[in-house]
Amino acid sequence: MIEQINIVKPDGSKYRALVVDDSAFTLKQITQILMSAGIEVVGNAPRGEDAIRMYKELYPNVDFVTLDITMPDIDGLQVLKEILSFDKNAKVIMVTALGREDIVKTAIMNGAKGFILKPLDRLKVLERLKAILGA
Repeated sequence: MIEQINIVKPDGSKYRALVVDDSAFTLKQITQILMSAGIEVVGNAPRGEDAIRMYKELYPNVDFVTLDITMPDIDGLQVLKEILSFDKNAKVIMVTALGREDIVKTAIMNGAKGFILKPLDRLKVLERLKAILGA
């Protein structure tokens, strides 16, 4: 049985997320994990430049972004900087594989609110999100 975890804003409304990953599998997996917790996924972006454009289009109707660090066009660190230059209050959560602690540290120093490790474990992802979002 899958444990039911709902992550909602203090007023009871749904969080809205933009999911960014160049892997179609990971994009789908994160989307399913978020939706299972009652989070509305308002956009999926497979590339960095798509993520920047979509964030600007969706703003202010996006509460947080999950952002892959390693992508082929623009890496996650550059996307993070671009999003934060547009919205200094953006909540960006980096997604990375084990062994990338140096890049995660750089991302946190540059304004990321936290990180999620691959391979993705549903309960760990949701617990991490609850902590980061204060839900």
